[in-house]
Amino acid sequence: MTVGTPKPRIDTSKPHPARVYDWLLGGKDNYAVDQEVGQRMPEEAKGNALRNRAFMRRATAWVARQGIDQFLDIGTGIPTEPNLHQIAQEITPAARVVYTDNDPIVLRHAEALLVSAPGGRTDYIQADVRRPEVILEHARTLLDFRRPIALSLIALMHFIPDGEDPYGITRTLVDALPSGSYLLLSHTTFDEHPQYEEVVTKAYKEGEIPLRMRNRAEVGRFFDGLDLVDPGLVTATHWYQDEPAPAAELSGFYVGVARVR
Repeated sequence: MTVGTPKPRIDTSKPHPARVYDWLLGGKDNYAVDQEVGQRMPEEAKGNALRNRAFMRRATAWVARQGIDQFLDIGTGIPTEPNLHQIAQEITPAARVVYTDNDPIVLRHAEALLVSAPGGRTDYIQADVRRPEVILEHARTLLDFRRPIALSLIALMHFIPDGEDPYGITRTLVDALPSGSYLLLSHTTFDEHPQYEEVVTKAYKEGEIPLRMRNRAEVGRFFDGLDLVDPGLVTATHWYQDEPAPAAELSGFYVGVARVR
């Protein structure tokens, strides 16, 4: 984080995906405009957000146990413990983490988070995923791009419409990673909940938040050219590595972890 950079003003007149997600997770760092979007959605949305968050925790821990000690988390959102750096650094205390989000309120939380994080091993940049080169430039100041890195895109790319080239953005980020790196990605879908398509789409549209739900084949394209690890591209409640998957629940998310060749 650049010292002396003026703090951007938080716009409380418009909802933001990070704050809507915080509300769905039961957090308190959101405003009435964010709550209005969340309250328009089906009750299952809260459980789905929690199940997606649980996938992030499992996937991060698994990748860390594979020896990955560098993480680039884009679309961080408002911290919900345990945070990604806490999971990774519990397994590998020297792990380095760079967080990225475009919501000023996340920056405020990041400042407090970085005070308690191990010195020099966790950093934050306020930037937009639609400018991947900016993110990569900053990340290179903390991460060693000659060694494997885990790129985390959790519950993010469904906010990037087709016209903003979500696949190209992902490819730019992945192409910067060395062999042996990993992509961790989750993406919402109506495949499991087609009955909610109209109400969810309307909720985000009225909140002026772009939303592009994708089906399994469309989500699979984010992993083109990569090697998906078992169990492949599945829904969030089916992604388990070190223990059997419990009785399946619907999650509304496709998820996957893939290795960079």
